[in-house]
Formats: sequence, C-alpha cells, structure tokens
Amino acid sequence: MAKNNHRTSSRVAGLAAQTLQSNTASKTAKSLAASALAQTNTHRQTGAAMESLASTVLRSDKYSAGTKELAGSVLSQANKDR
Repeated sequence: MAKNNHRTSSRVAGLAAQTLQSNTASKTAKSLAASALAQTNTHRQTGAAMESLASTVLRSDKYSAGTKELAGSVLSQANKDR
C-alpha cells in the first residue's frame, strides 16, 4: 500500500475547528472538518467513504469555498493506490 505523508496544514485545521463549532455548517462540512482535524500531525489517511464524499463536494456547485477547501485537504491525504 502506498503511503501518503500529507498532513492537514494549521490554516486548514483552523478552518476545520471553526466549521465544527459553527451552528450553521452543514453535516457534510462538519464531516470533512472532522476528517481533516483527525489527520493533523498524524500519518492517518483518508478512508474510501470520506474520499468519495470529498470528491462529490469538489465536483458540485452547491458547496461553499470553505467546504471545498476542506474537501481538497481531505482528498490530498487519500491513499494513493485508490
């Protein structure tokens, strides 16, 4: 299995924390935020289900720039073999 050494940046981690604390953020945004935070300063990789969700978000016009930024971060930490 190929290893992906990317980690969530401090800027994206801050965005993720704000998203999780927000009363108005969508369930999708909060899921992506939680995944991004879980990968801060660790070698964890994005799971297949979260990878699929992030891909859907990036292809849609429905989501905000912040949600898309979280999705991009999560996807960049995906398993390279998938």
